[in-house]
Amino acid sequence: MYSITSVKDLQDLNPYIVIGCGGGGEKFSNLEGIETVGFLDDNPDKQGKPFCGLEVASNLSDLFESTNAKTVVIMLPIGAEGVALKYAVEAIANGKNVVCSFRSLDLSENASLLKFAKQQNVTIKEISSRLDVIKEIAGIAPEKCCEVLPKIFYKPKAKIVFVGGTSQECGKRTTTKALGNAATERGIKSAVISTDEMGLEQPTYFNFRAGSLSAMDIPSAILHAIKYVEEKESPEIIFIEGQSSLTEKGNPHPRGLSAAILIGCAPDAVIVGHRVNHPYREPRGIAEEVKAIESVEPTKVVGLSINLRNADEGLAPSDFEDEFGLPAVDVYNEGASRLLDAILNHLNEDGE
Repeated sequence: MYSITSVKDLQDLNPYIVIGCGGGGEKFSNLEGIETVGFLDDNPDKQGKPFCGLEVASNLSDLFESTNAKTVVIMLPIGAEGVALKYAVEAIANGKNVVCSFRSLDLSENASLLKFAKQQNVTIKEISSRLDVIKEIAGIAPEKCCEVLPKIFYKPKAKIVFVGGTSQECGKRTTTKALGNAATERGIKSAVISTDEMGLEQPTYFNFRAGSLSAMDIPSAILHAIKYVEEKESPEIIFIEGQSSLTEKGNPHPRGLSAAILIGCAPDAVIVGHRVNHPYREPRGIAEEVKAIESVEPTKVVGLSINLRNADEGLAPSDFEDEFGLPAVDVYNEGASRLLDAILNHLNEDGE
């Protein structure tokens, strides 16, 4: 009833004051047939500066007086629900229509706002996630958008190491734990973060299932995790367990999960795990995974963790070391000391 289903729905409410001078505000103003007569942002660094051809204001009431706007559109991020609600109430009280985004002001959870708009005889609409479309094409959909975490911008003090792999169940968790143990044995203060519900073993600091989150929330969760660990423990190095793979053939669904964790990590170095002759996964291989990781993030794969559980007799990690020119270790039987050497050497070479 309140969902925007076409650009005509928006054109009928011209002209607009746009609240939020970021990507959402710019994208909205660029829609076909949209007339924007004012911009507003709470960030003092943006106020008074040009944005999409207009100067960014700091006060909504000033824009009501200086423009002929009929509608206020609120394009704010998740986490700005309170601010969005304040602006919506102010707009309605001044006889303006309101268009909001499910990201910051979900109308399904604001019955009082809907009632207020009706009392003031103004239109209120929502740019929704269109989960109704997903339900129609897939037969099922969440009741509401599952993107919930606020964005975070955080630069870690510790060095970050991502442990990826060529497939699921290839030894990422075992490798991450082994690296944590190797660091402790050398007196290096480290922390291990698992992104899986099964990551319960020492020396893991804590675990959570990244796959339970939306792809948009996973990088934020990773950064929150890094920030939390640093505030609690001040580690020198943090090892983060990846999930799935960027390149595995047989099961494409969790590949986005792997990418989102990698992006959240923005790692200083990467270890790639590989299970030889995997009995129920279809990895493309080490070369493909290394190339994919280094393409997604400006980082470096510095070592290989080789899982020999299903390997042919006589195959050894040294065979992979010769082929790929990277230290290759069976961490289950040998530990991760050589992989830690590779990580530390890479960090030193980079002047870290």
